[in-house]
Amino acid sequence: MKLQIPVLIAGIGGASLGTEIFKCLRDTASYSIYGCDISQYAYGHYQEGFTETFRVNRYKYVESIREICTNNGIQAIVPGGEEPLTLLGPCARSFADIGVAIAANSPEVIATCSNKGSLFKRLKELNIPTPETFTVRDISEVKDISYPCVIKPVTETGGSSFVFLVSDRDEIKLYISYLLKNRGVALIQEYIPLDEGEFTIGVLSLPNGRLVGSIAMQRLFNTKLSVSAKTNTGLISSGYSQGLIDDFLAVRVQAERIAAAINSAGPLNIQGRVRNGTLLPFEINPRFSASTYLRSMAGLNEIDTYLRYILLGDEPVFPAVKFGYYLRSLQETFVGKEEVKQ
Repeated sequence: MKLQIPVLIAGIGGASLGTEIFKCLRDTASYSIYGCDISQYAYGHYQEGFTETFRVNRYKYVESIREICTNNGIQAIVPGGEEPLTLLGPCARSFADIGVAIAANSPEVIATCSNKGSLFKRLKELNIPTPETFTVRDISEVKDISYPCVIKPVTETGGSSFVFLVSDRDEIKLYISYLLKNRGVALIQEYIPLDEGEFTIGVLSLPNGRLVGSIAMQRLFNTKLSVSAKTNTGLISSGYSQGLIDDFLAVRVQAERIAAAINSAGPLNIQGRVRNGTLLPFEINPRFSASTYLRSMAGLNEIDTYLRYILLGDEPVFPAVKFGYYLRSLQETFVGKEEVKQ
């Protein structure tokens, strides 16, 4: 019988990062997979393969998860989304005290990436090429802007929520006012056309900073699933990546350089577009991404590799990657009224 390591996925909503993490763990048959979510309607509650799932108190989130870990002998938590990462990441050391690892980047890198205004300022200081980026707190600060540009919040843009493509001054006034009213601070970023491609790159490093490797995928936008917005001005991608995994050496080298520059010590996902042969990142997340199962299909199960190193001390081996196209869709399920998780 194979070793069954108890692992908790925090955040198991449907068609989410949590869903992709579950598939990565399930395929190894090496884990006893637990899940939790604040919603009783989260898809994972009704998905076959979990040992058990729990509904957690949103107002006592960390305390509720700590109790689940203690009662079930959980050895590691994998954040299944941006919010769980934001809540659990800073508590990594207190969870370590009870023998539970948080499978994400270090608290320092999470803090660096949690505010995009601060992150892109730091990247500029490190001489990392990026789209021109700055923040505004008031509409009066919007002056000399080149169009088109992208407007988004400085925090919580997972799945491209609250991300707008702006083509002129009238639109920027509209979207900036909307964002400032709802999110407080807005980030304005130069729009990079799709001419040379958009890429999502997973860069896996160990807690000591040692690089395991990277996988790059050039995104396809032939279906609505991967498109958040498309206008005459350009295209904003959604959180559902699909496309061509290939060597893309120059892109991967640049992504690995970024990971090293910010002292990445765990999973890191970089999204960016290429201009004049240079990768310009527009989003960096210090966690596994929703593309992780596609990478697992390609040969690198990032989550299993990382968990085996931190829990068992297994030395990571970067596999031969199967190049080709990786496509996605959605799944459906039925839940009777009496079966809803309480």
